[in-house]
Amino acid sequence: ALKMKSYLSGMPELKLGLNDKLLFEAAGRPAARTKSVEMEDIKFHHCVRLARFENDRTISFVPPDGEFELMSYRLSTHVKPLIWVEAVVDPGHSRSRVEYMVKVKSQFKSRSVANNVEIHIPVPSDVDSPCFNAAVGAVRYIPDNDCVVWSIKQFQGQKDFIMSASFGLPSVGADNRDAYMKVPISVKFEIPYFTVSGVTVRYLKIIEKSGYKALPWVRYITQNGDYQLRMI
Repeated sequence: ALKMKSYLSGMPELKLGLNDKLLFEAAGRPAARTKSVEMEDIKFHHCVRLARFENDRTISFVPPDGEFELMSYRLSTHVKPLIWVEAVVDPGHSRSRVEYMVKVKSQFKSRSVANNVEIHIPVPSDVDSPCFNAAVGAVRYIPDNDCVVWSIKQFQGQKDFIMSASFGLPSVGADNRDAYMKVPISVKFEIPYFTVSGVTVRYLKIIEKSGYKALPWVRYITQNGDYQLRMI
Protein backbone atom coordinates (compact mmCIF):
# COMPACT_ATOMS: atom_id res chain seq x y z
CA ALA A 1 0.00 0.00 0.00
CA LEU A 2 1.00 3.61 -0.50
CA LYS A 3 0.03 5.94 2.35
CA MET A 4 0.27 9.72 2.40
CA LYS A 5 0.22 12.44 5.00
CA SER A 6 -0.56 15.89 3.60
CA TYR A 7 0.04 19.24 5.28
CA LEU A 8 -0.57 21.33 2.14
CA SER A 9 -2.66 24.48 2.32
CA GLY A 10 -5.34 25.12 -0.26
CA MET A 11 -6.23 22.48 -2.84
CA PRO A 12 -3.17 21.94 -5.06
CA GLU A 13 -3.16 19.13 -7.60
CA LEU A 14 -0.47 16.47 -7.18
CA LYS A 15 1.00 14.10 -9.71
CA LEU A 16 2.69 10.90 -8.58
CA GLY A 17 5.07 8.79 -10.66
CA LEU A 18 5.87 5.16 -9.87
CA ASN A 19 8.05 2.58 -11.61
CA ASP A 20 4.90 1.18 -13.20
CA LYS A 21 5.68 -1.33 -15.98
CA LEU A 22 2.50 -0.58 -17.93
CA LEU A 23 3.21 3.15 -17.74
CA PHE A 24 6.67 2.66 -19.25
CA GLU A 25 5.24 0.48 -22.01
CA ALA A 26 2.52 3.03 -22.78
CA ALA A 27 5.18 5.75 -23.04
CA GLY A 28 7.27 3.63 -25.40
CA ARG A 29 10.04 3.09 -22.85
CA PRO A 30 11.33 -0.49 -22.63
CA ALA A 31 10.58 -1.77 -19.12
CA ALA A 32 13.53 -4.16 -19.28
CA ARG A 33 15.97 -1.21 -19.03
CA THR A 34 14.29 0.12 -15.91
CA LYS A 35 13.47 -1.62 -12.65
CA SER A 36 9.71 -1.69 -13.07
CA VAL A 37 6.90 -3.68 -11.49
CA GLU A 38 3.54 -4.83 -12.76
CA MET A 39 0.85 -4.02 -10.20
CA GLU A 40 -2.49 -5.81 -10.11
CA ASP A 41 -5.82 -5.23 -8.33
CA ILE A 42 -5.03 -1.54 -7.86
CA LYS A 43 -7.47 0.32 -5.61
CA PHE A 44 -7.35 4.10 -5.23
CA HIS A 45 -8.56 6.63 -2.69
CA HIS A 46 -11.60 8.51 -4.00
CA CYS A 47 -9.48 11.66 -4.51
CA VAL A 48 -7.62 10.07 -7.45
CA ARG A 49 -8.86 10.91 -10.95
CA LEU A 50 -9.61 7.42 -12.21
CA ALA A 51 -10.43 8.45 -15.77
CA ARG A 52 -6.95 9.87 -16.26
CA PHE A 53 -5.28 6.80 -14.78
CA GLU A 54 -7.26 4.50 -17.04
CA ASN A 55 -6.33 6.64 -20.02
CA ASP A 56 -2.56 7.07 -19.56
CA ARG A 57 -1.69 5.53 -16.13
CA THR A 58 -1.14 9.01 -14.62
CA ILE A 59 -1.89 9.21 -10.87
CA SER A 60 -3.35 12.70 -10.42
CA PHE A 61 -5.22 13.83 -7.31
CA VAL A 62 -6.06 16.63 -4.90
CA PRO A 63 -5.13 15.24 -1.46
CA PRO A 64 -7.35 15.56 1.61
CA ASP A 65 -5.82 16.94 4.79
CA GLY A 66 -3.99 14.56 7.10
CA GLU A 67 -3.12 10.89 6.63
CA PHE A 68 -4.84 8.57 4.15
CA GLU A 69 -4.17 5.50 2.01
CA LEU A 70 -3.69 6.69 -1.55
CA MET A 71 -3.62 3.25 -3.16
CA SER A 72 -3.26 -0.45 -2.55
CA TYR A 73 -2.05 -3.08 -4.99
CA ARG A 74 -1.04 -6.71 -5.37
CA LEU A 75 1.98 -8.31 -7.03
CA SER A 76 1.97 -11.78 -8.57
CA THR A 77 5.70 -12.32 -8.01
CA HIS A 78 6.74 -15.00 -5.51
CA VAL A 79 8.41 -13.64 -2.37
CA LYS A 80 10.12 -15.93 0.12
CA PRO A 81 9.44 -15.27 3.82
CA LEU A 82 11.63 -12.43 5.06
CA ILE A 83 11.86 -14.02 8.51
CA TRP A 84 11.79 -17.81 8.56
CA VAL A 85 11.01 -19.73 11.74
CA GLU A 86 11.55 -23.44 12.42
CA ALA A 87 10.17 -24.89 15.66
CA VAL A 88 10.77 -28.49 16.72
CA VAL A 89 8.66 -29.72 19.64
CA ASP A 90 9.67 -32.69 21.80
CA PRO A 91 6.82 -33.77 24.11
CA GLY A 92 9.17 -36.13 25.99
CA HIS A 93 8.64 -39.82 26.73
CA SER A 94 7.58 -39.22 30.32
CA ARG A 95 4.98 -36.65 29.24
CA SER A 96 6.05 -34.62 32.29
CA ARG A 97 7.84 -31.94 30.25
CA VAL A 98 7.66 -30.43 26.78
CA GLU A 99 10.69 -28.90 25.07
CA TYR A 100 11.04 -26.51 22.14
CA MET A 101 13.95 -25.74 19.84
CA VAL A 102 13.23 -22.64 17.77
CA LYS A 103 15.47 -21.31 15.00
CA VAL A 104 14.80 -17.95 13.36
CA LYS A 105 16.55 -16.72 10.21
CA SER A 106 16.39 -13.37 8.41
CA GLN A 107 16.22 -13.87 4.63
CA PHE A 108 16.74 -10.29 3.48
CA LYS A 109 19.94 -8.38 2.63
CA SER A 110 22.48 -7.88 5.40
CA ARG A 111 22.40 -4.08 5.09
CA SER A 112 18.75 -4.02 6.22
CA VAL A 113 17.52 -4.42 9.81
CA ALA A 114 14.12 -5.63 11.02
CA ASN A 115 12.83 -3.77 14.06
CA ASN A 116 10.54 -4.90 16.88
CA VAL A 117 10.44 -8.54 15.81
CA GLU A 118 7.96 -10.68 17.77
CA ILE A 119 7.63 -14.44 17.30
CA HIS A 120 4.52 -15.94 18.89
CA ILE A 121 4.87 -19.69 19.54
CA PRO A 122 1.84 -21.68 20.78
CA VAL A 123 2.22 -23.94 23.85
CA PRO A 124 -0.13 -26.35 25.66
CA SER A 125 -2.74 -24.67 27.86
CA ASP A 126 -1.65 -26.50 31.05
CA VAL A 127 2.13 -25.93 31.10
CA ASP A 128 4.03 -24.54 34.08
CA SER A 129 7.61 -23.85 35.25
CA PRO A 130 8.83 -22.15 32.05
CA CYS A 131 12.58 -22.09 31.36
CA PHE A 132 14.12 -20.18 28.41
CA ASN A 133 17.53 -19.83 26.83
CA ALA A 134 17.85 -17.39 23.92
CA ALA A 135 20.94 -16.27 22.01
CA VAL A 136 19.45 -12.81 21.56
CA GLY A 137 16.39 -10.87 22.68
CA ALA A 138 13.93 -11.61 25.47
CA VAL A 139 11.44 -14.46 25.90
CA ARG A 140 8.28 -14.39 27.99
CA TYR A 141 5.42 -16.80 28.62
CA ILE A 142 1.90 -15.38 28.11
CA PRO A 143 -0.46 -17.87 29.86
CA ASP A 144 -3.60 -15.94 28.88
CA ASN A 145 -2.76 -16.53 25.20
CA ASP A 146 -1.19 -19.99 25.59
CA CYS A 147 1.96 -18.85 23.85
CA VAL A 148 5.59 -17.83 24.20
CA VAL A 149 6.70 -14.49 22.73
CA TRP A 150 10.30 -14.14 21.60
CA SER A 151 11.09 -10.43 21.12
CA ILE A 152 14.12 -9.21 19.17
CA LYS A 153 14.47 -5.43 19.05
CA GLN A 154 16.79 -5.35 16.02
CA PHE A 155 17.38 -8.27 13.66
CA GLN A 156 19.99 -7.76 10.95
CA GLY A 157 19.60 -9.44 7.58
CA GLN A 158 21.32 -12.78 6.85
CA LYS A 159 21.48 -13.73 10.53
CA ASP A 160 20.05 -16.69 12.44
CA PHE A 161 19.49 -17.30 16.13
CA ILE A 162 18.30 -20.18 18.32
CA MET A 163 16.00 -20.17 21.34
CA SER A 164 15.21 -23.17 23.53
CA ALA A 165 12.30 -23.46 25.93
CA SER A 166 11.05 -26.13 28.30
CA PHE A 167 7.89 -26.43 30.41
CA GLY A 168 6.58 -28.74 33.07
CA LEU A 169 3.33 -30.65 32.45
CA PRO A 170 0.82 -31.88 35.05
CA SER A 171 0.55 -35.64 35.56
CA VAL A 172 -3.06 -35.58 34.41
CA GLY A 173 -3.16 -33.94 31.01
CA ALA A 174 -5.99 -31.94 29.52
CA ASP A 175 -8.13 -33.72 26.94
CA ASN A 176 -7.17 -31.24 24.22
CA ARG A 177 -3.52 -30.84 25.19
CA ASP A 178 -2.22 -31.52 21.66
CA ALA A 179 -4.50 -28.88 20.11
CA TYR A 180 -1.67 -26.33 20.29
CA MET A 181 0.19 -28.22 17.53
CA LYS A 182 -2.47 -27.07 15.06
CA VAL A 183 -2.03 -23.39 15.95
CA PRO A 184 0.45 -21.62 13.64
CA ILE A 185 3.43 -19.54 14.70
CA SER A 186 2.88 -15.84 13.95
CA VAL A 187 5.58 -13.26 13.29
CA LYS A 188 5.45 -9.46 13.58
CA PHE A 189 8.14 -7.08 12.31
CA GLU A 190 8.93 -3.98 10.28
CA ILE A 191 11.90 -3.23 8.04
CA PRO A 192 12.52 0.47 7.33
CA TYR A 193 13.98 1.69 4.02
CA PHE A 194 13.10 -1.65 2.38
CA THR A 195 10.42 -2.76 -0.07
CA VAL A 196 9.66 -6.35 -0.99
CA SER A 197 7.54 -5.27 -3.94
CA GLY A 198 10.21 -3.18 -5.63
CA VAL A 199 7.72 -0.33 -6.08
CA THR A 200 9.50 3.04 -5.95
CA VAL A 201 8.32 6.63 -6.11
CA ARG A 202 9.97 8.29 -9.11
CA TYR A 203 8.53 11.72 -8.44
CA LEU A 204 5.82 13.66 -6.61
CA LYS A 205 4.99 16.96 -8.29
CA ILE A 206 2.74 19.83 -7.27
CA ILE A 207 0.86 21.19 -10.28
CA GLU A 208 0.30 24.79 -9.24
CA LYS A 209 0.99 27.92 -11.32
CA SER A 210 1.41 30.25 -8.36
CA GLY A 211 4.89 28.99 -7.51
CA TYR A 212 3.68 26.77 -4.68
CA LYS A 213 6.64 25.53 -2.62
CA ALA A 214 6.59 22.30 -0.67
CA LEU A 215 9.01 19.53 0.27
CA PRO A 216 7.92 15.97 -0.59
CA TRP A 217 9.36 13.24 1.65
CA VAL A 218 9.20 9.50 0.91
CA ARG A 219 9.79 6.70 3.39
CA TYR A 220 9.83 3.00 2.49
CA ILE A 221 8.90 0.39 5.10
CA THR A 222 8.02 -3.30 5.01
CA GLN A 223 5.64 -4.66 7.65
CA ASN A 224 4.31 -8.12 8.32
CA GLY A 225 0.86 -8.95 7.03
CA ASP A 226 -0.94 -12.22 7.80
CA TYR A 227 2.34 -13.98 8.51
CA GLN A 228 2.06 -17.54 9.87
CA LEU A 229 4.23 -20.68 9.91
CA ARG A 230 3.54 -24.21 11.10
CA MET A 231 5.35 -26.17 13.81
CA ILE A 232 6.86 -29.60 13.18
